[in-house]
Amino acid sequence: MKRPVTLFTGQWADLTLEDVIKKARSFGYDGVELACWGDHIEIDRADQAYCNSRLDLLKKYDMSLFSISTHLVGQAVCDRIDERHKEILPLHIWGDGNPDGVRKRAAQEIIKTGRVAKMLGLNIVNGFTGSPIWHLIYSFPPVLPKMIEDGYMEFASRWKPILDEYHKIGIRFALEVHPTEIAFDIETAKRALEAVDYHPAFGFNYDPSHFGYQGVDYIKFIYEFSDRIFHVHMKDVTWSEQLSTAGVFGGNLEFGDRRRYWDFRSVGRGRIDFEKIIRALNDIGYYGPLSVEWEDSGMDREMGAAESCEFVRKIDFVPGNISFDSAFSNE
Repeated sequence: MKRPVTLFTGQWADLTLEDVIKKARSFGYDGVELACWGDHIEIDRADQAYCNSRLDLLKKYDMSLFSISTHLVGQAVCDRIDERHKEILPLHIWGDGNPDGVRKRAAQEIIKTGRVAKMLGLNIVNGFTGSPIWHLIYSFPPVLPKMIEDGYMEFASRWKPILDEYHKIGIRFALEVHPTEIAFDIETAKRALEAVDYHPAFGFNYDPSHFGYQGVDYIKFIYEFSDRIFHVHMKDVTWSEQLSTAGVFGGNLEFGDRRRYWDFRSVGRGRIDFEKIIRALNDIGYYGPLSVEWEDSGMDREMGAAESCEFVRKIDFVPGNISFDSAFSNE
């Protein structure tokens, strides 16, 4: 049986949940990965009755729910808080903007998000962690090793209590490995796992689009963390084969600016080799959802979401259970 193909609703949070579900159904998706912003999943309102109403709405359109995602609030758990966070956080998390208070309220909300996932009958929450050391990404002035070590220790101290609560109720947290997070490539993902002592509730939401333009081996990531890939995003990206006026760091240009060295693309229109990804996922035995996170500044999103669903269905395949040349044998 092929994997379910779902639509991540984070880029559709300007629409009501019912509108997004209807559109996803018309595009051909099996279900959704609901964002914890907009009105899709409102954690501060979510009790069992609220969760049941969301499940009933999905059932109405014969759609399934596979995970929920808390990227925005998760970002604030161990970030260096500034005015940017005010733009993405709910008012009850931002409060008076005091950084310590913001981080504590964000952590409490992430714990509640796990409980909401449980009420929805799920076992996966995807999201971001934030990072206290992302500002040290370029080592000048020279970064002292202890500064990095302290950053991972802070990450662990803020996230271990959350992970402990998740483990108690049977929920796993899948970090989307991504620039600005505590893990943004293979080496930092290893270090993040070490920092939380390989906590059983901590793993990854695999998204190849954040690796390709960095020069990170996105196929090796699958094999390296075969037992920690809890969820998969299907998102594409392109990067230039020629020199650019704005490099990997983006030149402070907005997404969609043609001067950028790299930019996100509708699935199948970038440079990610999804054939290799599917084969690797088959190798490690991942049969969970393939969730389309659609981002392409140059394309109509409804057209893009529909063609992405079709592309993912076409590229996915069931692994064989016999060797093709076994038919040559007389035994």
